Amino acid sequence: MQEQNFKNHARLHPFYHYFLMPASFGGVVYSAVQFFGSIGGDYKIPFLVFLAFVLLFGSIALVRIYALKVQDRVIRQEENFRHFLLTGKPLDANLRSGQIIALRFAADAEFPTLAARALSENLSPKQIKESIKDWRADYRRV
Repeated sequence: MQEQNFKNHARLHPFYHYFLMPASFGGVVYSAVQFFGSIGGDYKIPFLVFLAFVLLFGSIALVRIYALKVQDRVIRQEENFRHFLLTGKPLDANLRSGQIIALRFAADAEFPTLAARALSENLSPKQIKESIKDWRADYRRV
């Protein structure tokens, strides 16, 4: 596996990003064209197909969103615990979730300092990741 760094840390799941989402979105578009083209005639079946694709697309999107939200909550707790182990204090409650999620890539040596800097300078997640000198890879992110 390639060593993870700022340039390659984003994760794409090929089956999800290149097949499921495009295919279900294409189904929504195609079925919408068929449905709206059938108005004035027999539109019941095209409407049901359109509705089915909208529900499928929404379900696929929600499954991904829910998994990411749970994962973000777990990361927040893990990083709070890590900060506590390193400093004896929990992370500042004013740090935003995006900042904490970005901080997970910082090695233990720079984590507390970078967390304080992220809060004082209101760094964006991208700025935090760019500031990391010793990258701590996260290969388990969904």
